[in-house]
Amino acid sequence: MRCPKCGSRDDKVIDSRQSRDASSIRRRRECLKCKYRFTTYEEIERSDLRVVKRNRTHEPFDRRKLAASVAKAFEKRSTSLLTLEDVVDEIVHELETGGREVPSSAIGAKVLEKLRAIDEVAYLRYASVYQRFQDVDEFVDAIHTLGRRVKPNALQRELFPSETAQNSTPGSRNIRNKNHGRV
Repeated sequence: MRCPKCGSRDDKVIDSRQSRDASSIRRRRECLKCKYRFTTYEEIERSDLRVVKRNRTHEPFDRRKLAASVAKAFEKRSTSLLTLEDVVDEIVHELETGGREVPSSAIGAKVLEKLRAIDEVAYLRYASVYQRFQDVDEFVDAIHTLGRRVKPNALQRELFPSETAQNSTPGSRNIRNKNHGRV
């Protein structure tokens, strides 16, 4: 392993631990030349899992792409990094127990299933991209599939918190007309 500070290849492992699901190993290392300490992760390389895209092309499965898309759905939400990692780990494990090729639609469905159980706003964010929402009606339909009705004002506050905080005063109506401003 090359030291990220000085580039030396001489180091020693000072601590080694398994992840919670025993799928990777975390190692603390110390460079013997400059004494800089750094962390590395070791995990099994899964090169045989391939994704079949919507346009029928194939590409190797990339865990980082999955993790990035899940993290994007949880952006600015109060969800821990450990929860995100657990979601990705569960999805990857489920994908690996299947065949060697997995349709991208199956990956998206698994992500939606996990997000729905954890955070409804993250679910809606991911669904809007994954299912290619074209208009507000598709958002409303997705909200109804969550199994409960959300009042429009509550949904507005959740999806657009800064905009509704600026425009609201207690007891006032904040309905905007395109041509006339507030009504």
